[in-house]
Amino acid sequence: MKAKGFRLLRWNKNVDVEFQDRHLLDPVDSTNDQYIRQCIRDEIHGTSTTVVLVGENTKDSDWVDYEIERSLKDGNGLVAIKVDDSISDEDVPDKLKENGAEIIDWNPDEFGDAIERASSQRSKVGQSTVRGRVGTGCGR
Repeated sequence: MKAKGFRLLRWNKNVDVEFQDRHLLDPVDSTNDQYIRQCIRDEIHGTSTTVVLVGENTKDSDWVDYEIERSLKDGNGLVAIKVDDSISDEDVPDKLKENGAEIIDWNPDEFGDAIERASSQRSKVGQSTVRGRVGTGCGR
């Protein structure tokens, strides 16, 4: 529910965060790896920052790792947001830690600044800023 709530934050006037959302919250209805990879590429394409919402099983998802790899290949900034207090840094996928993603707790007042910082550290030059598009991944 928090993942879906995250998407609604852009309309909350009490939270200072602005983004356009492309998300991977709903599982792709396929067992074809190539098709799933294409769906992930399509959602990440044109985004500037990838926000990974980290739950207790996120670290174990091969698809989250692929989302992170694809995001890095496209030059996206990375942010990891832990969805609740029971999530520790140990639950965060290693690929996020190894690639300098900022890891924050669930605090909507911090989301905008963290996304802006990630966007400014992106490896591609000339892309839109976070005020363009944010890809959101969520492990299952």
